[in-house]
Amino acid sequence: MYRPYSSSLVDSRPLLDVQSLIRNLAQDFVTSFNTGNYDQVAALFAQDGAFMAPQHDPAYGPKAVELLLRQIGEAGYEDLRLETLRVESSGDLAMEIGRYTVAIRQPDATILADRGKYVKAWRRLGAWLIVADCWSSNLPLNR
Repeated sequence: MYRPYSSSLVDSRPLLDVQSLIRNLAQDFVTSFNTGNYDQVAALFAQDGAFMAPQHDPAYGPKAVELLLRQIGEAGYEDLRLETLRVESSGDLAMEIGRYTVAIRQPDATILADRGKYVKAWRRLGAWLIVADCWSSNLPLNR
């Protein structure tokens, strides 16, 4: 028999439905990244969560995710925007599919725009945390 998971960690927004909660967390991700608070973005990941960004090796766990996000930010990535297109959930699992845009500041101060799609898998571990986040650019490598 299945028993509900109980934890001292409680969703900070328990009155929102899963779809609204995930959409809000996606915007928290964006705000934290765009303000250089990579530790806050990494805190959205489960202890075994995977972050798979284009042209980078995957990062596993919040500390490694924070380091990769810092590396990406310091490489000129800025003004990240996410558009959540779909959220599906069942029990303690949720899937988010969306589109992203990001500006990449080049060494010569020009801005390169990137756009693509992403999928995130979320798991409720007291709070909703990212267990997998995979991004894929729509643009060719040689632009």
